[in-house]
Amino acid sequence: MSMLLGWSITIALVLLGIGMACAAFRIIWGPRAQDRVVGFDTLYTNAMLLLLTFGIRSSSTVYFEAALIIALLGFVGTVALAKFLLRGEVIE
Repeated sequence: MSMLLGWSITIALVLLGIGMACAAFRIIWGPRAQDRVVGFDTLYTNAMLLLLTFGIRSSSTVYFEAALIIALLGFVGTVALAKFLLRGEVIE
């Protein structure tokens, strides 16, 4: 791994961590439920990108598989929460 790529990955990890902290802040202190859903969506997206960055850094495929699972489960969770907020029930 070159020096430039190493520094870029380190900076990306720090910025993704800051993004996750901001999303956690929105989940905890969001004034409305919609803000919390957006915070949840941002949190799982940043977590997925963080795992992808770890995978690039360590050259391991386990991180890529975990990121795929987080992306699928996060999407389903966001759709379920949005449907619950819209109609008040998830399963019709």
